[in-house]
Amino acid sequence: MKKILLFIMFTALLVSCNTSNEPSTPDEIRNRINQYKNEIKNINKKIDALTKKLEMMEKGEDIVNAVKVNVLQVKPTVFRHYFLATGTLEAVDEAYVSPQTNGQIKNILVEEGDMVKKGDLLAKLDTKIIENNIKEIKTGLELARITYEKQKELWNKKIGSEIQYLQAKNKYETLKTRLQTLRSQYNLSFIKSPLNGYVDNIAQKTGEVAMPGRVLFHVVNLNNLLVKAKVSEVYLPVIEKGDKIDITFPSIPRYKLHTTVSRVGQVINPGDRTFFVESKINNQNQKLKPNMLASLLINDYTAENSLVVPSYLVREDLKGVYLYVVEKDDNKLKAAKRYVKTGKSYRGDTEILEGLQPDDVIITDGYNNVSDGQLITINK
Repeated sequence: MKKILLFIMFTALLVSCNTSNEPSTPDEIRNRINQYKNEIKNINKKIDALTKKLEMMEKGEDIVNAVKVNVLQVKPTVFRHYFLATGTLEAVDEAYVSPQTNGQIKNILVEEGDMVKKGDLLAKLDTKIIENNIKEIKTGLELARITYEKQKELWNKKIGSEIQYLQAKNKYETLKTRLQTLRSQYNLSFIKSPLNGYVDNIAQKTGEVAMPGRVLFHVVNLNNLLVKAKVSEVYLPVIEKGDKIDITFPSIPRYKLHTTVSRVGQVINPGDRTFFVESKINNQNQKLKPNMLASLLINDYTAENSLVVPSYLVREDLKGVYLYVVEKDDNKLKAAKRYVKTGKSYRGDTEILEGLQPDDVIITDGYNNVSDGQLITINK
C-alpha cells in the first residue's frame, strides 16, 4: 500500500513539472520512460529496506543488534580419508632377451619399435660350424647304424663276440645323442621373442658376437602395467588388498585412474621402514609407459554416517576445540559455543566424532562476529 501511494505522489510530481522539459521525439520519450523506471526501482529498494528495519524495531531493540549469519544443517554422510604416496610404473610382461649360446650375429630381423608376437624370430646367429658338424655326425651315424644292426644280427645268431656287439651299440647311441645335442645348439642360434610386445631396444649389431648373459633385445608389452609405491610402515595396519586408489601422473595431468590395491608387501625395508603397495593397471590404450612417475591417493579410512563440517569452522581455545551452532531461546535465535571432538581431516573437511547431532545447524559465515549467547538472524 505504501508503495502505491508513493508511486501516485511521484507520478503527480512528474505531471506538475514544467511542460517545456517534456520530450518531443520518440527516442527522447523512450529514454525518459527508462529513466523513470530506474528511479522507481531505486525508490522501491529504499522502501523495502526501511520496511524491514521498521519491522525489526517493532519486534524489539535486541533484534536490531542481532548479527547476520549464514548457516549449514549437518547431515550424515560418508567420510573418506586418503594419503599420498609416490610410485613408478612397471611392465607386467617384459623381457631382456639374450642368446643361450655364443655366436656371431648373422641377421637381425626386427627394428626398434616393431611389434612382435611370442615366437617371432628376432635374430639369427652364424650356424655354419654347427651345420658342418651335423653333416659329419649324420654320415658317421649312418655307418654306425649299419654296423650296429649287423653286429646285432650276428649276435642273435651267436656269431661273433659280445664285446663287438656292445661297442657297435655304444657308438651308435653316442652318435645319436651327439646329433640331438648339435640340433639343440642349432635351434638356440635362432633368437625368438618370448612374449607379445614391442622391441624397445636392440643392444648389438650384425657381425658382433652374442653371448649368454649379454642383453641383445628388450621386448615390452604395454597392455598390462603395475604401479609400485613405497609406503611408510605406519600405514601397514590400515592398508588392505582391495582398498580404493586414485592414481594421477605428473606427465599427464588430466589423466586419472580409479583402481584398487592388488598386493600389499609382507616385508618391511629396514633401511627406510617402508613396504611396497602394488596396483594392476589395464593400459589397453597404451597411453602410459613403464618407469613413469605416479601419485597414489590411497584410501586408509572410511566412516559411514559421519558428521562432517568445513575445517575452517573448527576453532580452538584453552578448553578445547569448538564451533558455533544455532540454538533457539524464547523464539529468538542465538549462537551457542559447542565443544566437539574431531577425527580426521581431508581436503577442507573435518570429521566430528562427538558434540554434534544430525540436523544440528552450524554457523558458516559471520562466526567471527558472534560470541556464546549472541542473538543472530539468518540470511535468507
